[in-house]
Amino acid sequence: MALDLKTLLADMTLEEKIGQLTMTAGSYAVTGPIVGGDVEAAIRAGRIGSLLNLWGATEIAAIQKIAMEESRLGIPLIVGFDVLHGHRMIFPLPLAEACAFDPALWRATARAAAREAAADGVSMVFAPMLDVARDPRWGRIAEGAGEDPFVTCEFAKAKIAGFQGEDLAAPAAVAAVAKHFCAYGAAEGGRDYASADVSERALHEVYLPPFAAAIEAGCAAIMPAFMDLAGVPMTAHQPLLRGWLREARGFEGVIVSDYNALAELMRHGVAANLIEAAALALRAGVDIDMMSSAYADGLPQALARGLVTEEDIDACVHRVLELKQKLGLFDGVLRGARRQGRDSAEPALARDAARRSIVLLTNHGALPLSPSLRKIALIGPLSEAAGEMDGSWAAAGDRNAAVSILDGLTAALPTTEMFCAAGVAVDYGNAAGIADAMALCEEAELIILCLGESAEMSGEAASRADLGLPGRQRELAEAALGLGQKLGRPVVALLSSGRPLTLPWLFERADAVAATWFLGAEAGHAIADVLTGQFNPVGRLALSWPRAVGQIPLFYAARPTGRPFAAEDHYTTKYIDCAVEPQFPFGHGLSYSPFSLEEFAAGRQSFCARDTLDFSVEVHNLGPLDGEATVFLFARDLVASVARPVLELKRFGKIALPAGESGTLRFALAASELAFPGVDFRPCFEPGAFEFSVGFDADPRRHRKLSLQATAP
Repeated sequence: MALDLKTLLADMTLEEKIGQLTMTAGSYAVTGPIVGGDVEAAIRAGRIGSLLNLWGATEIAAIQKIAMEESRLGIPLIVGFDVLHGHRMIFPLPLAEACAFDPALWRATARAAAREAAADGVSMVFAPMLDVARDPRWGRIAEGAGEDPFVTCEFAKAKIAGFQGEDLAAPAAVAAVAKHFCAYGAAEGGRDYASADVSERALHEVYLPPFAAAIEAGCAAIMPAFMDLAGVPMTAHQPLLRGWLREARGFEGVIVSDYNALAELMRHGVAANLIEAAALALRAGVDIDMMSSAYADGLPQALARGLVTEEDIDACVHRVLELKQKLGLFDGVLRGARRQGRDSAEPALARDAARRSIVLLTNHGALPLSPSLRKIALIGPLSEAAGEMDGSWAAAGDRNAAVSILDGLTAALPTTEMFCAAGVAVDYGNAAGIADAMALCEEAELIILCLGESAEMSGEAASRADLGLPGRQRELAEAALGLGQKLGRPVVALLSSGRPLTLPWLFERADAVAATWFLGAEAGHAIADVLTGQFNPVGRLALSWPRAVGQIPLFYAARPTGRPFAAEDHYTTKYIDCAVEPQFPFGHGLSYSPFSLEEFAAGRQSFCARDTLDFSVEVHNLGPLDGEATVFLFARDLVASVARPVLELKRFGKIALPAGESGTLRFALAASELAFPGVDFRPCFEPGAFEFSVGFDADPRRHRKLSLQATAP
């Protein structure tokens, strides 16, 4: 028999109601400036309804037993944890995995993470992160799907389906928390926690759509961002939280604050004390206060002063209780703790996800590596740094279990002698080790540079103003490149990072460069698979890769200007000291087999809003190896009441082809998806000419194009 939540709610004291709206930290991880203490007494008293930063089936079963058997009402706890790219088995960072352009893979890794997290007693994961980000200085760009709202929408749907499954009460399901609502990725200067001030149009066209997709996918919870949007902190933003989320989009799930965000309303300057902070957040619709104690300390007085009503509190409590019921938490303390151990398929999935995430940026014939190589010099601070391969937000993973680049290549090339030296540290120290590293390079037939960031240099609170190689790494790389040129030895560079790095000098001189990001537990094996040609690379950039920091923000879907770039005309949009184009466009990525596109066709020449458009394109594998091509379908509304971007991504697809073979890739697009927010920000579909194009990246100079006509209904 289903639990009667209204009866339960009616039996609760004000203190117990506020307890259901309070989330406190456990003892295993720290994600903010406050560390939770002993919470058992508060759980017995009904003053805590949720925990975070705690995992382990035995530990959580014990704490759930206290909540369900020793508190007055026996209400179970929600236990939340950051599961951004795996739980115990660590998969590639989200930005890296986005480069696979593979929703089935995105769903599979989320499903695997959900199984592990649920087995550890976790019932809520603070993922996926859906912040469209176009500024790689921002450290949290590593946690999302890149620059494009359509890709982020697809990422949202796949991740939420993977985490939640078809039934939240299933033992291997967890509640997904879509974050950070909204425009967090537009932080000024790329500085984490800084203000964002974006146009109403950018809000509706870029930053809100992924959250609309999350709601449509049935996301259980949403987390507002730390920052303020044009002066209004998101934690207290009634027009967006209560207006857009709840009323316009019909979101009925839980809104959970970020860590200490309610108390920080005072620092934002919109609340004088915790009482006002609590009232602002509650009136905006925030259901759970994570770690600020604003609800516990401020709501009773806010209620007494008439700043909130008990009906407001009851509505929040009911949503929290309803989520606990949907999760099956009332059915027993051992939910999710029935399965122990690791699925034997997870290492294979992690390896496949990692190699599909690698983007081969340049290759002048150095790759794939010849199996006859006798000696390779593996140089750089990331060559043996297994623990760095997991990247940020891998709290439950065992960093010692990750496979280093050295170990992966050694296993893949057992007859090749590996000379390995760090040469320099990642971001500090001197250059004394460079000479010894160069001595090893002189003995080798090929040099592999393992460069980039440390894991802690991307993610939360890890913004960077300089996107070059940190520390003395450039000196090491320059020495190796010079030696390679002198001796006629090829130099391959691997970039481990959570963001693009501005290294035009490296791309110009290295014989091959690959973005290997932070790939997780199977990083070394995945990198070896790609370098040796055991796996033909398929990764494509989910964001534009800048040449210089001064180009940022940089993205392909810019609006047309009245003076588009023209090299021969001084008075056009450009830089006088840098190319206007990115180093690599969105979608860029090389394969060991070249592909071509032919015979791009549409099923109709004109259409109205209720039609479906069918497109086809012939894809040819021109190379000597079997491979997989990723093709992007773009649209452009040529004349509209509001200037539209020069390109808008509408679909992407993949096709696997044997060497020398061809195949047809098909796209179906509802014409209604060509509508845009009009001058009043309501959906607007206008008759007129549209240009559709297909390509392997966002450079329109290499696209196949068609012109179609939209007509009135």
